[in-house]
Amino acid sequence: MTIKPIIPRARANRDVDEAIAGYLGENTPQAALGLANALEYAYSHIARPPAAGSARYALALNLPGLRSWQLKNYPYLAFYVERDNHIDVWRVLHSERDIPAWLLDKSTGIVGG
Repeated sequence: MTIKPIIPRARANRDVDEAIAGYLGENTPQAALGLANALEYAYSHIARPPAAGSARYALALNLPGLRSWQLKNYPYLAFYVERDNHIDVWRVLHSERDIPAWLLDKSTGIVGG
């Protein structure tokens, strides 16, 4: 089994930074650290069998190849697409958001930003 490198887009990194800042703003540094650990675990998992993620949003949004992975113990989903030589992480979004709207970058009109 080939392990592919994870390459988060800038928007995915901003999503993570905002989530961590939110936990720190609530004075819950353990939650912020836990989120970072959960994301690291998720990335290591999807690097091995990328097809293991859910295709739910790929079907709903007609975006072939889009997968999502639920972070363990956190209400966040990592959205990604497997490429030939890496995993392209588009966004890391809170599961209670309007996922289809948040996947579309309003400034560019491009899915994933």
